[in-house]
Amino acid sequence: MNLLKTTVRNTPWLPTSFDDFFHNDWVLNTTSSVPAVNVQELEKSFQLELATPGLKKEDLSIELDNDILSIASSSAQDKERKEGTFTQREFGYHSFRRSFSIPETVDFHKIKATYADGILTLNLPKRKEALPQPVKQITIG
Repeated sequence: MNLLKTTVRNTPWLPTSFDDFFHNDWVLNTTSSVPAVNVQELEKSFQLELATPGLKKEDLSIELDNDILSIASSSAQDKERKEGTFTQREFGYHSFRRSFSIPETVDFHKIKATYADGILTLNLPKRKEALPQPVKQITIG
């Protein structure tokens, strides 16, 4: 993630400063409702890790439709606190959906997901024919 971003704009100084503050990548990433994801190709599988702190595994939904893997979550909160004549009520709604095109080399029937410490990890094993083959020596006849 690039926290420092240099932007050149042809606008007066004051609007540029405000614009840079409110449209800075760091600010947008901290308020974004879409979780960060790491995708890694290993020798025998692909691995996806999504940062979903504060959620429970019951809050997450994973589905595979043809070659599109979708991960989604939605939750609502409604808190109310009353003290004497004072009432404080806070409510919020949070949802996201991330979709990934899965290559044909993945064995769809063996995809596994685990959730621990706010990290959703998906293991997408490669099909046997997609795995690296050992070097085969060919004799000259």
